[in-house]
Amino acid sequence: MDVKNQPGKIVSLGLQHMLAMYAGAVVVPLIVGSAIGLKGAMLAYLVSIDLAACGLATLLQVWKNRFFGIGLPVVLGCTFTAVTPMIVIGKKYGIEGVCGSIIGAGIILFGLSFILGKIVKFVSPVVIGSVVVIIGLTLIPVAVNNVGGGVGAPNFGDPKNLLLAFGVLLLIVLMNRLFTGFLRSISILLGIIIGTIAASFMGMVDFTSVGEAHWFQILKPFSFGAPTFHIDAIITMTIVVLVSLIESTGVYFALSKICHVPINNKLMEKGYRAESLAVVVGGLFNAFPYTTFSQNLGLVQMTKVKSRSVIVVCGVILIVVGFIPKIGVITTIIPSAVLGGAMIAMFGMVVSAGIKMLSEIDFSKNENLLIIACSVGLGLGVTVQPQLFSKLPSYIQIVTNNGVVAGALMAIILQIIFNFNKSKLDEKDINEEKQDAQII
Repeated sequence: MDVKNQPGKIVSLGLQHMLAMYAGAVVVPLIVGSAIGLKGAMLAYLVSIDLAACGLATLLQVWKNRFFGIGLPVVLGCTFTAVTPMIVIGKKYGIEGVCGSIIGAGIILFGLSFILGKIVKFVSPVVIGSVVVIIGLTLIPVAVNNVGGGVGAPNFGDPKNLLLAFGVLLLIVLMNRLFTGFLRSISILLGIIIGTIAASFMGMVDFTSVGEAHWFQILKPFSFGAPTFHIDAIITMTIVVLVSLIESTGVYFALSKICHVPINNKLMEKGYRAESLAVVVGGLFNAFPYTTFSQNLGLVQMTKVKSRSVIVVCGVILIVVGFIPKIGVITTIIPSAVLGGAMIAMFGMVVSAGIKMLSEIDFSKNENLLIIACSVGLGLGVTVQPQLFSKLPSYIQIVTNNGVVAGALMAIILQIIFNFNKSKLDEKDINEEKQDAQII
């Protein structure tokens, strides 16, 4: 669909992109903020500043210039991969430590962008698919805890919570079954809205904070204090953003095919630079590391609209929404059970996306099976039993205690092992097969 010189359509499609990623964008600050002890106005401010940073990060990536920006219809949001590491770092060093680790990781990533642009071609689909599966599987426990009402909630597992969560999940499923196009793309957002309305009739929502919130606020860097820098936290966050970069790489390649734009090392390098700048922006504004959102890739596929103008509008809307506190406060009154129902669908779709990627690899090769088995097994194992590495030094634990990071490192290490001197090994196998054929 051609939307050139049609401002009305461009604005409506930009709004649709914002709505498609909104639920995923606000879930991370809600989870992380609540886990590290932020409440009320502080939590609402975190949501607002996160939305504005999402918009700025998106504009950095879509703005193609000599130095950065991949120039594809990419929307950036806070990465789910960083949820657990940020909570771990936040409990140890506070939100200042989280922001310091994000800034440090972004600077390191910017420095590595030249190298990463050249070696990314060696990251196989089996690694990317395995990492995406691990991301989804390790987030499922977060969703389940919210279904029950939230970790530590006195009414955990209450029938009201279960009714709300599974009601929201059923609504999302029905919307995807009965509707197409725009309504289907915002099914998660509508599920959360309808679920919250239902919860208010059940006496589970307090609107007091919404009435007290202002209509406008100024967002400024270091709102929660100056960042603090800790080596172990920076190393952990660097690994996290590198893992997110693997996922983004898959989106870049997919969009290049949809948009018929050849992608090379130089363009990939500029994409990585833009993403690293987005990570630094997140840290400066006490927000989060940002990465490409795959749900917007699906929207581009569905609408067939490849215009960067649409994504620019999406980024601007996100920034504007960030300056309106009442919208941020509204997201904080959503009951955990409602979020839990939506999370099951969202995180489950991440697993499905990973499985779809893995379905395209050659399963006749034993090394592919081993990479999947070992990486997914370790990632899920660490998630189920986080005390596995409790006897190791704390600076190692902050890396090994995260299932996504542990599983991703395993996949990358196995990829290197199986591909080291591969051409010589393949030549040896071919010669042996020829000899066997001559004997027969």
